[in-house]
Amino acid sequence: MNTNLLFEIDGAVAILTIDDAPYNRMSLDFMDALEETVDKISKDNAIRAVVLTAAGLDNFSVGMNLKQFQEGINRKGSSDALFDQRLKVIDAIERMHKPWIATLFGYCLGGGLEVPLGCHFRFAAAEDAQIGLPELDLGAVPAWGGSARLAKCVGENHAIDMILRSKKISGRRALEIGLVHEIYPIDELKEAAIALGHELAAQPAAAVASMMKVLVNSSEKNLDELLIAERKGVHENNDTKDSKEGMMAFLEKRKPQFNK
Repeated sequence: MNTNLLFEIDGAVAILTIDDAPYNRMSLDFMDALEETVDKISKDNAIRAVVLTAAGLDNFSVGMNLKQFQEGINRKGSSDALFDQRLKVIDAIERMHKPWIATLFGYCLGGGLEVPLGCHFRFAAAEDAQIGLPELDLGAVPAWGGSARLAKCVGENHAIDMILRSKKISGRRALEIGLVHEIYPIDELKEAAIALGHELAAQPAAAVASMMKVLVNSSEKNLDELLIAERKGVHENNDTKDSKEGMMAFLEKRKPQFNK
């Protein structure tokens, strides 16, 4: 089985690469492998951050291989089951208490944007990126949670503009509307994402997990719920090795060494 998914470990950072250049389609086998890999990462305490990227420098991903659509229905039993798998995988990424960083370059269309929308950080190429959900051009609509997550991310006005007009926006425009966090020259993009992965992995893992419980999907919760979750995080991190190390490093005027 050719899953077109590469998995490697760099210290405490997992690097996942869609390996089907130049278009890096998310095939049926790829999605099955991604589902298994996401579950594996969630259970591996040695992994503290994840980078999701793609082979080459042409395109991140054009999304699903549409030629496999009927095969996917046959495999899963229905179109709903096919889409539900993708929703499940993206939800697992989003709710994982480990930060995920996606790199957007070239075509990032359909599923090639919907999966990154489940990630916690998105970096884009400063040049030649074409980012969007152009399903209406095919007489269809986003089916992997893209319309909902895009609206939550950039607001209703921008989401309506992008989806109803099948817009493909640049990395710079994506930065302007809050779809991505930072932009880089294409030849620096992946290295920047991996560097952020190491930066996040160096933070105290328990504290990162506690804050992600508070912050991820925080717009769905009221203030009281968020304050309760924050206080739970305070209790979870009192008297941990990392909290003691952080205080000792501050007093000794040195950089803390967490996760030892």
